[in-house]
Amino acid sequence: MTKLLLSFLLMFVGLTFAAGQAHHRDPLTNAEVDKIRDAAQIPEARLKLYIEFARARLDKVQQIHSDPKANDREQQTRDALQDFLDVYDELNTNVDTFADRGSDLRKALKPVIEADTDFGARLRAFRASLAKSAQELRDDEFLIGSAIEGVDSGAKDHRGLLAEQEETFKHKKKQDHKENSARSQ
Repeated sequence: MTKLLLSFLLMFVGLTFAAGQAHHRDPLTNAEVDKIRDAAQIPEARLKLYIEFARARLDKVQQIHSDPKANDREQQTRDALQDFLDVYDELNTNVDTFADRGSDLRKALKPVIEADTDFGARLRAFRASLAKSAQELRDDEFLIGSAIEGVDSGAKDHRGLLAEQEETFKHKKKQDHKENSARSQ
């Protein structure tokens, strides 16, 4: 898990420099922060919120990019894509935190893995749509490539964690059953 955290930290630092300026604003609104705070100890609820927020940022990327009347469309697209990356990074950080605490994430990880698949497909489709404009593709390729790589890496880690947790909790359930049987005799 620390490997994932380190890779996302390095990716974030690289993206910050690639954008040419530090990313100073919080990608979450105050209302979203309040929702996250309310779900602080509930992995399933908290991770679903991050999925919802990441999906909204990805919707915004596509909306801005498809609006020819948007002012400074390229910069707004990059900002929205960076916001998606920031929220997705927070999702991964929360997965790691709950896993490190020994939380049972089996139920919570299933929607995360589904979202990983959706995010990856949408980012690839977005990159393909940029192929029509060579300049836009050149300008945004690093950021989009980093986003795709981050989602792919996250998906792999999430699947691995789910498999690990299924095995761990299967054995724990058997152990608990044995202990309860021994006590009742």
